[in-house]
Amino acid sequence: MGGERVGEVVAALDAASGSRLQELLMQFGEDERPGVSAAVARARRRDAAESAERARLERLYSLERALRREGFELVAGVDEVGRGALAGPLSAGACVLPARPRIPGLNDSKQLAPPRRAEIAARVREVAIACAVYHVEADELDRLGMTAALKLAMRGALSALEVEIDHVVVDGNPLHLTEAETAVVGGDGKVAAIAAASVIAKVERDSLMVAASDSHPAYGFEINKGYGTAEHMQAIREVGVCVLHRRSFVPCSGMDRLF
Repeated sequence: MGGERVGEVVAALDAASGSRLQELLMQFGEDERPGVSAAVARARRRDAAESAERARLERLYSLERALRREGFELVAGVDEVGRGALAGPLSAGACVLPARPRIPGLNDSKQLAPPRRAEIAARVREVAIACAVYHVEADELDRLGMTAALKLAMRGALSALEVEIDHVVVDGNPLHLTEAETAVVGGDGKVAAIAAASVIAKVERDSLMVAASDSHPAYGFEINKGYGTAEHMQAIREVGVCVLHRRSFVPCSGMDRLF
C-alpha cells in the first residue's frame, strides 16, 4: 500500500461508484496519507448517500410493484397543485411510470428546489409510459367549489393519459375517481407515480403563472405563483383583483375585478 500516487488514488476515489468504489475503499480505506484519507472520507459519505437514495427509491416504487403483483399493470398516480393559491388554476398531474428505469431524485415536488424540480420533470416525461396535466381555471373553481374542481382536475388529467389504466393511486383521502383506487396520505412523498404527477403539475403550473406575470405585473406572480404572500396581499389591497384571482377565496371575496 502507498505505492500509487496520491493524485491518482484521489481521482479514482472521487470518480468511482458501485462495485469499483467498494474495491477502492477496501484497498485504500486504511491509507494514512492525508490526501487519500480525505478522499476515502468523501467517498464513504457519497457511498452512504447513494445507499440511502437507493433504499428511498426502493420504498418509493414499492406500492406500484405490489400492485403489479396483484395484476394491475398500468398504475397511474395523480396529485394536485395550487389548491391553496389565491390566483391561477387548480392543476392536477397524472403519471404512469414503468418499473424501470427508476428516476433518481424523484420526490414530492415541495421537497425539490425549482431547478432540480425542472430536471426531474423533464426526466419524468422522458421515461413515463404516459403523463398529463389538467387545469381548472379560477372562474370554474369559483363556480364548482374546491371538492368538485379537484375531482374535475384529476379526472381530466387521467383522461388525458390516452392509455387504459388499471389502477389509480391518489394523494390524500379517497376521491372515488375509478373503481380501482388506492388513497395514500402523504403519497407525493411515498409513491413514485404520485411524486411524478406532483412534479410535472407543479412545473407546468409555475410556468403558467410566470407567463401570467407579463399581463398582470402588479401581483408578482412570477415569484409567488399566485399564493398569498405578503407582497401579493398588499397588491390586492392596492389594486384589487384580476381575472386570475379566485373570487370565492378570502381576501379576494367581494373585491372588484379590475382587469
